[in-house]
Formats: sequence, structure tokens, C-alpha cells
Amino acid sequence: MSAIVLNDKMQKASELALPESFSGINPHNLYLYVKSAQAAQRANSATTKGRSEVRGGGKKPWAQKGGGRARAGSRRSPIFVGGGKAFGSSNNRNYDLKVNKKQKKLALNFALAEHANNGSLFIVDSIEVASGKTKDANEMFKALNQRDALFVKSLLDEKTYLAFENLHQTYVVEANELNAYLAANYRSIVIEKAVWETLIGGAK
Repeated sequence: MSAIVLNDKMQKASELALPESFSGINPHNLYLYVKSAQAAQRANSATTKGRSEVRGGGKKPWAQKGGGRARAGSRRSPIFVGGGKAFGSSNNRNYDLKVNKKQKKLALNFALAEHANNGSLFIVDSIEVASGKTKDANEMFKALNQRDALFVKSLLDEKTYLAFENLHQTYVVEANELNAYLAANYRSIVIEKAVWETLIGGAK
């Protein structure tokens, strides 16, 4: 497992072996993190009214006896048109799934290791588009020869952000925004050297 080190022209200069701690990770850690991330994105807006919330129902529809029909106490019952919904959806539901810090770290390391195995993990000294032009950012992306890419900067400056903003095949984030869900969602990752050193700090 090796990451590809790029020069300032986004061309391969060398390779960098990943620490041993990146191997042998259970992929279930990534599954749990992605499941949690997707659950957190749910709008949780589906809702219906129960029989206690719909309008009407003050008067008994018909007499209790003598009509030959089943007894009914309120038009708000779910059996009537316009009545409340029985066991309907509620926006009070909590979809959050807990993932502990160790699992988050293992999930990210597994995602990075998979990119390294596929030859799609790149390390570069600096990710910067000083001109702020999308054309220059696109040239940087095309040099990778990848379908899409996640760029990870130590600190994201305005010029670089504007340059990448309209490139739909790319996404640029700061180091503290990098997570396993983003890493797994893109076919390649370009990481600044300073960020990479922080990620593997203390790893063997």
C-alpha cells in the first residue's frame, strides 16, 4: 500500500508507503460510519396527523343503537375519510447513530488504504490556485487523470475555493472536514503533505 507523491505539476514523483496500522482494518467500521453519516442527512420531515390532531369529531356520527351499523364515536377515527392516520409517520423520530472516535479513525484509515490500493491516493506539497480561476483548477484536476477527486487542504483560502467551486467533479475541504464518508464518496483523494503527516502522526 503506497500513496503517490506528486510534484508541483501534479505529476508522479515518488511513492510513500502507508504505515502498517492502515492494513488489516475491518471494513465494517467504514460501513457503520457511512450509515451514520447518511442517517444524519435525513430531512426527517415526513409527518401525519393522528386522530387527536385532525379537525372535527365533536358530534357522534350516529346513534349508538338502532341503525344497524357499527357504533362510531367520532369522525376523527382512522376508518373515516378525513380521519386521523393510524400509526402514521412522525417527525419526532431520531435517526442519529452513534459512532465512537476509534471507529471514525479506523473508518477513515480504511477508506484511505483502499484508495492507496487502487492507486488513487495522492500527496502534494500544496493545493493552491492563486489566480482563483476555474480554468487553472481544472488543469490541476485533469493532470490526475481521474473521474473525480477530493482535495484536502490544511487551510482553505478564498481564491482556491472559488477556483474549485464550479468544478462538479471535484470538492475541496479543509483538514478538519475530512471524514470517511467523503473519502469513500470520491474515486481519488489529493491531500496536502502537512495534512497527511498529521493524519499518520504516531502511526506505525
